[in-house]
Amino acid sequence: MSALSFKTPANLLKFIADNDIQYIDFNFTDLRGKWQHTTQHVRTFDQDMIARGIFFDGSSIAGWKAINESDMGILPDINKVCFDPFAAQKTIKIFCDVIEPSTGKPYECDPRFVARSAEEYLKKSGLGDTAYFGPEPEFFIFEDVRIHTEQTHVGYSIDSEELPGNSGKAYPGGNMGHRPLPKGGYFPESPVDNSSDIRGEMVSVMQAMGLPVEKHHHEVAPAQSEIGISYSTLVDCADNVQIYKHVVQNVAHSYGKTATFMPKPMFGDNGSGMHVHQSVWKGSKSTFAGDKYAGLSDTALYYIGGIIKHARALNAFTNPTTNSYKRLVPGYEAPVLLAYSARNRSASCRIPMAHSENAKRVEVRFPDPLANPYLAFAAMLMAGIDGIENKIDPGKAMDQNLYDLPKAEQDNIPHVCSSLRQALDALKADHDFLLKGDVFSQTLIDSYIDLKMSEVEAFETMPHPIEFKMYYSS
Repeated sequence: MSALSFKTPANLLKFIADNDIQYIDFNFTDLRGKWQHTTQHVRTFDQDMIARGIFFDGSSIAGWKAINESDMGILPDINKVCFDPFAAQKTIKIFCDVIEPSTGKPYECDPRFVARSAEEYLKKSGLGDTAYFGPEPEFFIFEDVRIHTEQTHVGYSIDSEELPGNSGKAYPGGNMGHRPLPKGGYFPESPVDNSSDIRGEMVSVMQAMGLPVEKHHHEVAPAQSEIGISYSTLVDCADNVQIYKHVVQNVAHSYGKTATFMPKPMFGDNGSGMHVHQSVWKGSKSTFAGDKYAGLSDTALYYIGGIIKHARALNAFTNPTTNSYKRLVPGYEAPVLLAYSARNRSASCRIPMAHSENAKRVEVRFPDPLANPYLAFAAMLMAGIDGIENKIDPGKAMDQNLYDLPKAEQDNIPHVCSSLRQALDALKADHDFLLKGDVFSQTLIDSYIDLKMSEVEAFETMPHPIEFKMYYSS
């Protein structure tokens, strides 16, 4: 089943009546990348509402409007509609764009508008007609999570039957003993993989909501999973990531479990990434196929050059949390070194095997699933376009395991940022490439940096339990 798309408002209203839909959910994405929604009763939903949208309080959305300019609008996009399988009443969800009600124009800080603007800029540049993106978000499923951030009680605990620490735990029905070892969770068969059924349910629900789903499997860490969805155009793919996250967390919740897209919820094991495959097409052909390294074109190599040049600024969007940088450390498949390779998964840009020229693409491996997909995809495309326009040389490919290089050689290879503060500083210093064609606005970048700096300051000012272990008796 594909997502629903309607040519006219009348077609949508007929569908609602024919299917006895009771509620229409208006969904939009905030600056952090979290889905927001408000629900209209079917009685209120008519052609006028479709044309004009509805108003809401923009000052209540973090990073957007001040209270003295709070009125904003959300306009339904009848080309992206899906059923809501988690609602008790018959409900459809409509993707929405955020507008300035005084002018009726798109709101410059609406992530979906930024993503659409990046698509338009690519066409205007003449470098291509379409950018395709294929993300691979990973996630953890736990049975229990407890979080304490009080003044005198700071800490967390997580639990899953798959965690190695539960090998000696007494369970009411007995401890079956089948669980992955640390870093041993990639592709095990059941009963070691005990989350296959819940992933299968997630896949079924995603398909019912219109996502083109390809596969699901256990990932490297205990309690870690991945579901593969098909590539699509930039905005559509970002929309699909929002459905993906919604389904994963709600299906887990319905099973009495909890799912998280935190990049590094567990110390000492692999974190969750969101590798992003990307390519630029002109007409019916990929511009990335050629006769250079790994069958790439100069265009593809220059695209990689742009990604590498701007990677540290990109980190602010692709790795947007303080927790992101606990994943970006050597030794856990996290690509911290800014290099490219056809085989080497320790490089930040990998060239996957391809069965045809049109399958030629670049896999950018440092993003993680807490990225706002609209902003992250748009920013990477703008970096790639900058690379193509300025013929940025990515340097020589690095086919050896980069972590096996002597430290002196590793130090000569540029690295991704090591903290969110560093990434935000990099974005402050390097964002002209994002402003081209008014894709990103200075207002959005400034608002985003301010919003994320508040997270940095909260993280940096709260004492951490490890500090008590290291320093309390000093």
